[in-house]
Amino acid sequence: MLELKKLYFTATINEEGNGPSRNIIDGIDFNFEKGKFYAITGPNGSGKTTLAKLIMGINPVTSGSILFEGRDISNLSITDRAKAGIAYSFQQPARFKGITFRDLLSIATGTDEEKIFLEIVSRVGICPLSFLDKEIDANLSGGEIKKIELATTIAANPKLAIYDEPDTGIDLWTIHPMVNLLKKELTPDKTTIVVSHNKSFLDVADVIIILNQGKIAYQGNLKDALPLLNDLSICAYHHKLEGIENAECFR
Repeated sequence: MLELKKLYFTATINEEGNGPSRNIIDGIDFNFEKGKFYAITGPNGSGKTTLAKLIMGINPVTSGSILFEGRDISNLSITDRAKAGIAYSFQQPARFKGITFRDLLSIATGTDEEKIFLEIVSRVGICPLSFLDKEIDANLSGGEIKKIELATTIAANPKLAIYDEPDTGIDLWTIHPMVNLLKKELTPDKTTIVVSHNKSFLDVADVIIILNQGKIAYQGNLKDALPLLNDLSICAYHHKLEGIENAECFR
């Protein structure tokens, strides 16, 4: 489905862009398979959101390649990747004064059929009469705007759906329905990637990916990942794999 080959993203440290640089994503190789739910987690600053944005084309690849269904999409625009079947849900969804939820669903689905809109909003637990004609502006709560973006992402019916910390701004009573929704939307011909620290998403993931310092420190099931997540020894674990002794670790 999606293959990352020797993927690097290098950025300068200072705002002027002329200072020293470092690898935010440091040579990642990974293959995301169809029909699986992936959860990407790790310490703050480990490269989680950067990796997601590289896949969507929001950030440019410094070197390496991204293959989607066998096609190299490394240099494709965000629009072309969306047309190919990749959708991205932002950690902080955009707000658009003058644009309604109905407008967004129409763009995502390519139709104005009320029946389709009602079916989509019911799946994400939104009251159609209250939300379809609301403007996507500052009057909406964080939870409301997040639900609307999830609905818009689902409406696009993507082959690959990427959700960047979808629990941001969501209360405890909404998280589990959201997790169940994303799991339910996964089909054998689709792939879901969720970037999150929330254990609710890790619990249902088929594969846990732990990033640290731009590298994959762990990939596998949650049971084996828990010791690393619980004691924050992700960095130490990665150094152990590389045979590096007494390395400075993230704490």
